[in-house]
Amino acid sequence: MNFLPNDTLAGYARTAVDLRARMVDYHRSPLAAQYLQAFFGSRLADRPSPSSGGMAKVLTAVRAITAYPWRFGEPYVIAPAMTAIIAAAAAALDLTGEVLPADVAPDDGGVLFLPEPIYHRGVSGEVSSIGAITWARTTNTSSGRSFWAIAGWADHHDAHDPAAVRRRAQLADRPDLARQFGPYVLTDFTEIPIGRPVDPRPDLPVLDGDDRDWEPAPDGRFCIDETTTAMRACAAVAYAFWRIQAQPLATVAAAPLDRAARRRAVRASIRHDTRVVMLRRTSPLAEPPDGEPKWHYRVRFVVRGHWRRLIDRDGHPYRIWINAHIKGPDGAPLLHGEKVAVLAR
Repeated sequence: MNFLPNDTLAGYARTAVDLRARMVDYHRSPLAAQYLQAFFGSRLADRPSPSSGGMAKVLTAVRAITAYPWRFGEPYVIAPAMTAIIAAAAAALDLTGEVLPADVAPDDGGVLFLPEPIYHRGVSGEVSSIGAITWARTTNTSSGRSFWAIAGWADHHDAHDPAAVRRRAQLADRPDLARQFGPYVLTDFTEIPIGRPVDPRPDLPVLDGDDRDWEPAPDGRFCIDETTTAMRACAAVAYAFWRIQAQPLATVAAAPLDRAARRRAVRASIRHDTRVVMLRRTSPLAEPPDGEPKWHYRVRFVVRGHWRRLIDRDGHPYRIWINAHIKGPDGAPLLHGEKVAVLAR
């Protein structure tokens, strides 16, 4: 793994600088352009083939979009205690039809590191990890429409990632090529529009009941199943992070950087103000009362995490994530199951 278990804030910052510097070097290499050509070539195989000049322009633009956050984007690290919360919020997310403002993200470009990766299962049944996510706000020069370009990156050395195991096996007889890869490999790319309704996911599969070879996720890791979710995993994780990092549920701490790491960042010309997003509350608490209750509960029970829609003072809708919590009076029996006993007035 790129990050050490139980790392400190300084350790997170030092590792983030090293990883970003290596990714900046990777994007300068010929392999980065070749990989993008193969990556998008396979994704566009079922679409009308663009001209060679048009394809070259697309690849040039995408290469700039994917490279920008690693050097200039605002860096964040998700502490492991926050990983399950971000993953649960992402799995429950559906932005279809919503109009997102330009300030929904904390910065126009950024890179999010997940020391404990979130896994996702694609429509083919194969499992891959999300070890990092980058985003960049960009505008289509022909249409004038703005959108968030979001890329999902897998840890190239993740020993638990089935996709990484397959990739290393494919490169086993090409050690010279394997050494040219950066610490992260692009595995997903999608867009979220700005100022326009979010379209339904175009590739959401219709399961026909046929037997499929579903690859299991690593034990104990959260896995988002893209055959049932309304959004692509990397876009959902990015949005969930944007919203949750701004809520009282999370605390964002500036990670100190030692002199050697700061010098490496300056030599690589990358931002080095890494922030670590941590869980503010580390124990389940009952939901605080909201005015005088019209009923009272005789038991305690677990409320699942869910998105709550709100309206700001300017009349604009937004969402907040309500984390899973225990509701009910202190000392009451904890109910296991879906039924809740309510004593109404």
